[in-house]
Amino acid sequence: MVIALCLCLVGLASAEEEEGEMRMLSLIIGDTPVQVEWEQNESVDALVALAAEQAIEIEMSMYGGFEQVGPIGQSLPRDDAQTTTRAGDIVLYSGDQIVVFYGSNSWAYTRLGRIVDKTDEELAALLGSGDVAITIAVADDIV
Repeated sequence: MVIALCLCLVGLASAEEEEGEMRMLSLIIGDTPVQVEWEQNESVDALVALAAEQAIEIEMSMYGGFEQVGPIGQSLPRDDAQTTTRAGDIVLYSGDQIVVFYGSNSWAYTRLGRIVDKTDEELAALLGSGDVAITIAVADDIV
């Protein structure tokens, strides 16, 4: 099963914000919009800048029965800290992989954000049935 996933970002500063316009990303799993609260950190800023250049497509793989993991294609700034994740958390692993959790794990990650409008069961249904494809794009780039 392949699910298209685009990340929604609201409220991060960018060069456009200084001109009165904010960059936004959208998160959609299949046909389901998903609301994300993003961290305000250097890693998320770099992800926004990368997605503003061109939509990022990531082939994710299920791992451990609790997460989807996929390579970004380049390294982002990181500030790893020992973290216990839960369903809905979105983190950066090793600086160059995005992890979306539908279960829990404890490891050193950089927090990117959290899906806030889905239950653990809904996340497991969306992410726990096979590998997924993820697209991260600036909202204007999403067709």
